[in-house]
Amino acid sequence: TATFAVNEYRLPGVTLEAVLHRDYPQGSLVSHVLGYVGRISESEEAMIDSSAYQGVRSIGKIGIEKQYEDLLLGRPGFAQVEIDAHGRTLRTISRNSAIPGNTLNLTLDADLQRIAREALGNRRGAVVAIAPSNGEVLTMVSSPSFDPNLFVDGIDQQTYDALRGLEDRPLVNRALYGRYAPGSTIKPVIAQAILDAGISPQESVYCPGWYTLPDSTRRYRCWKKTGHGPVNLHGAVEQSCDVYFYEMGRRLGIEAMAEVLTRFGLGTVTGVDLPDEPDGLVPTPQWKRATRNESWYPGEDLITVIGQGFLMVTPMQLARMTATLANRGIPVQPRILLSKEESLSGETLSSNVSSQPAKPVVEASLDRVIQSMTAVMHSPRGTARASGRRSPYQIAGKTGTAQVIGIAQDEEYDESVIPEKFHDHALFIAFAPVDKPQIAIAVVVENGGSGAKAAAPIARKVMDRFFQKKLQRTAVVRKRHVFG
Repeated sequence: TATFAVNEYRLPGVTLEAVLHRDYPQGSLVSHVLGYVGRISESEEAMIDSSAYQGVRSIGKIGIEKQYEDLLLGRPGFAQVEIDAHGRTLRTISRNSAIPGNTLNLTLDADLQRIAREALGNRRGAVVAIAPSNGEVLTMVSSPSFDPNLFVDGIDQQTYDALRGLEDRPLVNRALYGRYAPGSTIKPVIAQAILDAGISPQESVYCPGWYTLPDSTRRYRCWKKTGHGPVNLHGAVEQSCDVYFYEMGRRLGIEAMAEVLTRFGLGTVTGVDLPDEPDGLVPTPQWKRATRNESWYPGEDLITVIGQGFLMVTPMQLARMTATLANRGIPVQPRILLSKEESLSGETLSSNVSSQPAKPVVEASLDRVIQSMTAVMHSPRGTARASGRRSPYQIAGKTGTAQVIGIAQDEEYDESVIPEKFHDHALFIAFAPVDKPQIAIAVVVENGGSGAKAAAPIARKVMDRFFQKKLQRTAVVRKRHVFG
């Protein structure tokens, strides 16, 4: 730069001009959350205040970059100068200094982000972890990912087409925009609806491995072919018995189920501070009539109660539902912005968080449901007992497996002969510690098969690291206290 300035007179008509350039040092680790900036398009140019973008060539396209574009933008400056015939500056007549944009501090833990990403490996899926006490998003991973630096100065069409054409769709933020059948992860919420309906938690349902509706010969399978035998509410959640929930789903009906699922935040936007959040779907007979002009059938109660059928949720919604369970029914709004630092004063301002406590989504106690979720992790028959083994803290969790394709009555699901893209999705939700929850997590592994085998171990790794870091911080504080 200095060499050019000295020799500028040798290059008439050529000037050196500084431009703003965004760099993402974490690369693909947080690309779906941070998003990226890119060149201002014609459509964007028509919508923005051109005076605010003088000298600025880029704008936030997705993620935090788009959500908080107004905070990050700053204000352009200008200088009125006198130049000679060769374009050299003789003197500055007036100057209005630019004001940098704010510095944003996020709730994300880069270390947890890395652990979750490594645990997912090359598999497609998402991990979302939330602090139940305040909704802070601790980690939000979507796999596969992409390098946002490709977009900063404008990505060439060939590279962009190649990214969009990949079957694994790395540009899609699965944690926010992925919609999945939740499978058995909703059973704790349904269990609460069962209790709210006045059905005794001690009432037993016999599971032979299948269930039929009255006056019907169609068999609705339980995941355990040999059956669970007699199970009550606690055992049904602990062992994820489908037959118990088929019977209870028939009694409750779709309206009661839809009402409780909606109260726990499924099918509605979470309000997380990211743009264009989708709402998912909690189906009802009215919805089906309006969108498909079809009637609702009793069998659809059964597939909905085990988290299949039309029911669609996002990993972010599952994480919020889990946080609500952890809070004993009190919902939180997920948030990613922790604070902002004003560029001129240096003052740090916390993000706007409501000081008014949210109203509980249930009136009755969730203790029974949480006890059964704890048994999922720590009892000899719990479906996720392998991931709960030797844990130094108590975990409440629920496994889930969601079918991608339907299986006919006379067919058996054989993963070994089905293309990988048609394998079941694996899901898992959990919070810990049970008595005073500090983290709530949801994991989805696309085509991962069993939630207990594919998704639960990922959550355990993230939670282990979370508590390990808290212990390390506590040890440092104690050491400082001892040694002054």
